[in-house]
Amino acid sequence: MNAPFQSTPAPPGSDPRLPLKLVIAAPRGFCAGVDRAIEIVERALQKFGAPVYVRHEIVHNRYVVDSLKAKGAIFVEELDEVPDDAPVVFSAHGVPKTVPAEAERRNMLYVDATCPLVSKVHRQAERQIEKGQHILFIGHAGHPEVVGTMGQVPAGQITLVETVEDVANLRFTAEDDLSYLSQTTLSVDDTHDIIFALKERFPQIVAPKAEDICYATSNRQAAVKQIAPSCDLVLVIGAPNSSNSLRLVEVAERMGTDARLIQRAEEIDPSWLEGIGTVGLTAGASAPEKLVREVVDRLSDWRVVEEDIVTTAEENMIFKLPRQLTE
Repeated sequence: MNAPFQSTPAPPGSDPRLPLKLVIAAPRGFCAGVDRAIEIVERALQKFGAPVYVRHEIVHNRYVVDSLKAKGAIFVEELDEVPDDAPVVFSAHGVPKTVPAEAERRNMLYVDATCPLVSKVHRQAERQIEKGQHILFIGHAGHPEVVGTMGQVPAGQITLVETVEDVANLRFTAEDDLSYLSQTTLSVDDTHDIIFALKERFPQIVAPKAEDICYATSNRQAAVKQIAPSCDLVLVIGAPNSSNSLRLVEVAERMGTDARLIQRAEEIDPSWLEGIGTVGLTAGASAPEKLVREVVDRLSDWRVVEEDIVTTAEENMIFKLPRQLTE
């Protein structure tokens, strides 16, 4: 006799009868610098043909990197992995001065995809050094943008500051000629606290002419601050090595809301939705909108999703492409 049919139990957190309010933050996802960097690789492939080499991940997103690999991009860590006669693109995070110097020494064809807002910080660093100032650079050790910016100036003339506690341990005095800069993808609140501590300890410190944290980072954090209080859970689409994505998780948690970083919809555990009525959704500056819709579709498999988009700012920034790809 055949065993009686037993249906597969629904995953925890799923109930097709129970609505799930999905609050989607705007702005979210790609910023102008990321759009530009991806287009640079795609245009380089069109102009020079495959393969085109890319030093480091062009942006911190596995989906984007894999998509460009499929088109003929080859990602490497250093220039010694690139043949002299092959085109190479530098990532959006920026590179130390030694990298283009090596490329020129080898007579390589290279295209710099550094975000213009990161390049602005590089130019400020050069000007501050020219004025004889020692730079206190606010950022996260080892991040490619930090490595690139600190590599714009001679060793010994820039000091990394990661926390307010680091400020207390600095061995400078009120007589030293100091200035500060910051990584573009930091927590707005954390950076504000560090800058306050620097100014308290070193009243003579010179500030940059304009805010270093980029508009996209600030806007995405502000959007999360707006939606998080009304949510039971916030999902942030982004890579674990993406600074701006990690900061979005931290912002939500500081608002008292549980938050999780995911790279793709398949990482969502349906048990996260148990007892959850409202989910917030955003994406870091390197995550394409396709991944946002993928998450919406995934949640719709388990619950009746009611979408609500909350817009806190409009973005219309566009950056020019390098001349060698437009001529």
